[in-house]
Amino acid sequence: MNKKHIRGRFGEDYTADYLIRKGMRIISRNFRRRGGELDIVAMDGDELVVVEVKTRKFGGLTEGIEAITYNKKKSIILTAAKFLSENEIKYSGMRFDVADITVTTDEIPAVLDFSYYEDAFTADGFDKITAML
Repeated sequence: MNKKHIRGRFGEDYTADYLIRKGMRIISRNFRRRGGELDIVAMDGDELVVVEVKTRKFGGLTEGIEAITYNKKKSIILTAAKFLSENEIKYSGMRFDVADITVTTDEIPAVLDFSYYEDAFTADGFDKITAML
């Protein structure tokens, strides 16, 4: 695994631990289908939470939250629809969160900054996709 993959995995593990400490239940990690991936899918009570994890090394030019473009949102929402079509999950609502992590450039990274954005974006404007949710 290269350093970028190590950092990415580290950030996802850190975020999963954070969610568990907050009382959420992780139901899937790294759900991949053609056209997208869901980093973490969790339950917060009876609400389904899709979490996009953005891990950046210290000194990067952009914040992780800035990488959530229109196309990235579309990909996440479409992949969430695929996830739900393949899994029988009862939920009362759904939200899309983003974890933004800055780590050291060391061989074994350490967290320098962690921000968690609950309800970071919605599926508004993606009507064809949200009809599947």
